[in-house]
Amino acid sequence: MKEFIQSLPKIELHLHIEGTLEPELMLELSKRNNVQTPFNSIAEIRDAYNFHNLQSFLDIYFQGTDVLINEQDFFDLTWAYLLRCKEDNVVHTEVFFDPQAHTERGISFDTVVNGIHQALVKGRTELGISSKLIMCFLRHLDEQSAFITLAQAQAHKDKIIAVGLDSTEIGHPASKFERVFKQALEQGFLTVAHAGEEGSADNIHQALALLKLSRVDHGVRCSEDAGLIEQLITERIPLTVCPLSNIKLKIFACMAQHNIVALLRQGVCVTINSDDPAYFGGYMTDNFLAVNQAHPMNKTEIAQFTFNAIEASFISQNEKNRLTTVLQSYLDFNQ
Repeated sequence: MKEFIQSLPKIELHLHIEGTLEPELMLELSKRNNVQTPFNSIAEIRDAYNFHNLQSFLDIYFQGTDVLINEQDFFDLTWAYLLRCKEDNVVHTEVFFDPQAHTERGISFDTVVNGIHQALVKGRTELGISSKLIMCFLRHLDEQSAFITLAQAQAHKDKIIAVGLDSTEIGHPASKFERVFKQALEQGFLTVAHAGEEGSADNIHQALALLKLSRVDHGVRCSEDAGLIEQLITERIPLTVCPLSNIKLKIFACMAQHNIVALLRQGVCVTINSDDPAYFGGYMTDNFLAVNQAHPMNKTEIAQFTFNAIEASFISQNEKNRLTTVLQSYLDFNQ
């Protein structure tokens, strides 16, 4: 089963590019850019990657972004992630980035998006990995900052497929960004948002109603509300679930308690993703293996996570059909 999972074609729909900053690259960039960090060694950085909740993770996450300054830095960060995708047979990825984490410290929006985009283009041509780019608003910042960021994105609409919403869920309801999302939709962007990770099932209801989402990021707290689960199933609303992240951030005490396989078996369009893999101890294959170890599945069930991700992705119908055929062939061959 390990070999089956390793070679399984995968699609990642919930990945924060800043969250792929491995300790080695953080140290390299801090030296390259002469940026002081609190860490003197890779071991010290790894020790700091022990969190007790979302906020303690975010504190070091934003500390890490300080080393990202030039276009080359964002290119190198993204390229390193794409090389990991190749190892895990990720054939398509939809990448989040947090422009405000950089513009707030004086890095231009253009620098950020151009560095990431150039690596994604190279990934398509040299690695055969297709991709989409999603710009996230930081929900702990105010609405005006989000509107400014949306305005900055206008020059890059050819590179950005959707807008999202991440950072601290508690105390920052979807209603805070309803007007921004409405404007983004009018401008042709698709919409996604984090909801129901540390927040309640009601947060998922609100995000769906107010932000007109194509899919929900995380969404694991849906299990609190049978009516919501029924809505997710009936309307085929995808959840981009991040199993190892949920354990690391204490959303579940252990993988055996995670609800992703139960949701899959109920018919919810759940997908497996790595979230911030440098911080949460695992990329795509690691997440699949961890879920299967705690909740043994047959090959058809494991492949269903990728079938769901194809359905939930922002690629064309033709490309969805092609990837579905590739995946079905892989499954048939390995049954």
